[in-house]
Amino acid sequence: MQRRAHWAFNVRLEARAQVSPLATLAAGVAAVAFTLAMCALLILWANANVFAAYRAIFDGAFGSRFAITETLTRATPLMLTGLAAAVAFRARLYNIGAEGQLYFGALAAVAASVAMTNDAGELALPVALALPLMIAAGTAAGAVLLLIPTLLKTKFKVDEVVTTLLLNFIALLFVSMLLDGVMKDPTAMGWPQSKSILAELEFAKLIERGRVHAGLLLALLLAVLLWIVIGFTRFGLTLRAVGANEQAAAFAGISVNRTLVKVALISGSLAGLAGVGEVAGRTGYVTLDMSPGYGFSGIVIAMLAALNPIGVIFAAIFVGGAIVGADAMSRAVNVPTYIADVIVATALIAVLVATLLTKYRIRWK
Repeated sequence: MQRRAHWAFNVRLEARAQVSPLATLAAGVAAVAFTLAMCALLILWANANVFAAYRAIFDGAFGSRFAITETLTRATPLMLTGLAAAVAFRARLYNIGAEGQLYFGALAAVAASVAMTNDAGELALPVALALPLMIAAGTAAGAVLLLIPTLLKTKFKVDEVVTTLLLNFIALLFVSMLLDGVMKDPTAMGWPQSKSILAELEFAKLIERGRVHAGLLLALLLAVLLWIVIGFTRFGLTLRAVGANEQAAAFAGISVNRTLVKVALISGSLAGLAGVGEVAGRTGYVTLDMSPGYGFSGIVIAMLAALNPIGVIFAAIFVGGAIVGADAMSRAVNVPTYIADVIVATALIAVLVATLLTKYRIRWK
C-alpha cells in the first residue's frame, strides 16, 4: 500500500521580552522602503520613470513655498481627524464616523455665524466672543453625533463600528437636505452650498498669499495637549486601562462607561473642529464635496502613528504631502493621481506588519 506524506506546519507568534528603540526605528525604515518598492512597480507599469515620479512627488509636496503651504493646508484637517481616531481607538471606541462629524461641525459653524449676523449683515457680537462661540458650536455638533452611538454601546451593547459608519451617510444626507433648504445660499445660482461665514470669523492666514491658516497651530497645540493628557494624567491612565482590558479596568474600580463617554466627547469634538477649520480657514461655506474623505483618512493616519498624538502630526504631513505631490507627479510624468491612495494604503499595511514583527517572533514547526 502506497503511503502518503503529510506535511503539517504550525505557526505561532511569540511575544518578545523587550523591543529596542533601534528595532522600532528599523521597522519604520523597512516599512517605508517596502512601500516605495511596491509603488515603484506600479509606476513602471505606467511606463514612467520611477526616480522622476518620486522626485515630482517630493517637489510637488515640499519643493517650494507654495507646495509646503498646500501640504500643510491638506494636513490640517487630517491632523484633527487623525487625533479624533487616535484618542477613540486608544479606549477601544472605534469611531468610524469622523466624516459625518466633520460635516456636522462645519454646518454648525456656518449656522452659528448666520445666527450672530444682524439685519444689516454685520457681526452682532465682538469678534473675541463670536469666534469662540462659532468654534464651540462646531465642536459640540461633532461631539453630539458621536455621543449617540457611544450611549447605544454603553447602554445596549450596540456595536459602534456599525452605528458610526452608518451615521456618516445619515449626516451627509441631512447636510444635503439643509444645503437645498434653509441653509442654502440664495446667491449661489442654484448650486447646493451653504451661506458663507462672516469675514470677521475666518481664521487668519499664517503665510501671505498662501492657504495655510491658524487651524494648523490649533491642531499642533491639541496634539501636544493630548499627548500630555494621555501619557501623564489620571484620565489618560484610565483611558489606557479601558483600552487595554475593560474587565480588568472595571474590576480596578474604573467606570468604563463614563470613560467611554468622555472619550467620545473628545473624539467627536476634534472631528467637528476639523469641519470648523475647513469652512473658517479654507472654503468659507459648506458643500457636499468639501471633504475628499478626511474623516476616513484620519483612521489611516491614526494607525500609521500607532495612536500616538505626536506621531499623528508627522503621519498627517506624510499623507497630505502624498496627496499634493501626486497631483504634481501626474502632470510631470503622466501617472494617475490614484498612486497617492496606493502609497498611503501600502504604507499602512507595511507599518502594521512591521510593528507586529517588532513585538512578536514568528515560530515555525
